[in-house]
Amino acid sequence: MDKVVAGFATVAVIGVLFVMLGTGWRNRLRRQSDVEQLPAVPAELGLPLAAAEGQYVATTTAGDWLDRIAVQGLGIRTNAELTVHPEGVLFERSGAAPVFIPAAKLTGVRQDSGMAGKFVEKDGLLVVSWTLGNRELDTGFRSRRADDKPALLEAFQELISAAPQADADSGK
Repeated sequence: MDKVVAGFATVAVIGVLFVMLGTGWRNRLRRQSDVEQLPAVPAELGLPLAAAEGQYVATTTAGDWLDRIAVQGLGIRTNAELTVHPEGVLFERSGAAPVFIPAAKLTGVRQDSGMAGKFVEKDGLLVVSWTLGNRELDTGFRSRRADDKPALLEAFQELISAAPQADADSGK
C-alpha cells in the first residue's frame, strides 16, 4: 500500500512540475508578444559567401544569454544550415521555419562558450548580434565542423562592415 501512495505522490509532483513549466513558457510568450515579425526570406539570394551545417541553438535577448526568445519559434533548438549571403544571413532549420537576418540588421558577431542551456568548449559557439524592431538579439549557432568557423566569421565581418556603406549609398 505504501508503494502505491508513493507512486501516486510521485506522479502528482511530476504533474505539478509540468504545469509550472507550461505556465512559465506561456507567460514568456505573453511577455514577448511585442517582438516584431521576422523578415521574409528574399525570393532571390546571391551566392553564399560562406555556409556550414550545424545546430541553431536559440535566439536570446542581447547580453542576456538566459533570456530565450520563445515567440516565432526562435527559442527552438534544431539542426540547421547557416548560409551567409550578400543580402543577409539565412538559418534553414529542420522542423522549424527559416530565420533570415538582413545584412543591415546585423550588429556584430563573436565566439562564445554557451547560451540558453547549450554549453561547449571555449569559442565553440558563433553568436550573431542583430536587431529586430527595437529589440537587440543574439542568435547562437554551433557548426558541425570547427574548420567552418573561420570562413563564417570572415563572411560575417565583411557583411557587417559593408552594411553601413550600403545604407549610405542607398540614402537610408
